[in-house]
Amino acid sequence: MNVFGNSLKIILFGKSHEKYVGITLDGLPAGFKIDEESIAKYLNYRRPKPIINTSRVEEDEFEIIGGFNGFTDGAPLTILIKNKDVKSSDYDELFLKPRPGHADYPAYIKYKGFNDYRGGGQFSGRMTAPIVAAGGLLAPILENVGIRCYSRVVSIGEIKDSEEYTLEQLERRYENDLRVLSSGAYEKMMEKILAVRREGDSIGGVVETVISGLPVGLGEPFFYSLESGISALAFSIPGIKGIEFGDGFQGTLLRGSEFNDQLYLENSGKIKLKSNHSGGINGGLSNGNPVVFRVAVRPTSSIPKPQNTVNMKEMSNEILRIKGRHDPCIVPRVVPIMESVANIAITDFLLTFNGGELIGKN
Repeated sequence: MNVFGNSLKIILFGKSHEKYVGITLDGLPAGFKIDEESIAKYLNYRRPKPIINTSRVEEDEFEIIGGFNGFTDGAPLTILIKNKDVKSSDYDELFLKPRPGHADYPAYIKYKGFNDYRGGGQFSGRMTAPIVAAGGLLAPILENVGIRCYSRVVSIGEIKDSEEYTLEQLERRYENDLRVLSSGAYEKMMEKILAVRREGDSIGGVVETVISGLPVGLGEPFFYSLESGISALAFSIPGIKGIEFGDGFQGTLLRGSEFNDQLYLENSGKIKLKSNHSGGINGGLSNGNPVVFRVAVRPTSSIPKPQNTVNMKEMSNEILRIKGRHDPCIVPRVVPIMESVANIAITDFLLTFNGGELIGKN
């Protein structure tokens, strides 16, 4: 299934080496500006960076089908992105020699050998481009009701970025190619990535997302909790192998008296929480704090190092040397993807639980 959402449904289509990839959004209310500059900005954030990524060109020219006079009109809206600079011949020998870490083998079995193996087909990271385009479309719509989604790189390998930050610092997250806040962490991470690339290998990391401005009580208990909706979409992204909210697994080391986010009354008469160990969610509902979640990004699957595989025609063990252009670290590119995941999930929640309207913080 390539459909996600309740009130806002997104339909993902296309494949890595087809003419286009794209996304259709169904359920957006009429009257919102279609901000093409915001879409282009998000797609630019997702592009490879020459220092640490491949040299392939991804200009991501897009076309919008739908809307009227530059605004949403209540009908479905589609964003098409043209695939460029594809080299399908790099994948010719992989049809019967599945790449370790990819979906090649289970997809071959599931689709009885009819799967499009070029560039990973529908399982490719290329499919995140339409998701980012949708996130770029929704970002200014959410900002109009005071909601912002920020992502940043928390760690690459064992090297960590600053734990303390302000929303003003998060606004500047794209000022460097690694999307980190500390210059010291940037230098160490860059050195690590380049060293791994020289070894013909790859490295993973952690991306954190902060969502500010949510109203209290957004979500439902159990099967449509705020965590459930965000997690479902986050895990659809290739390479995401884990997620945690708030203190997550580290929170298991605390006592209840330490983990609980205690409430207090401000002089203004507003109820606030003294901490945010739960990541802005209690019982599946937003509690007024920023929602904070982190995802684990696995090391890039395709690497130049020789690896073991099986020739499924000859049924023999073989050594595979993957050709083509591959990134030693995809973690920085996941930053705009996770922001887009948050934008899509939150828009769907707002429309579902606010009678089809977008309402920010109460």
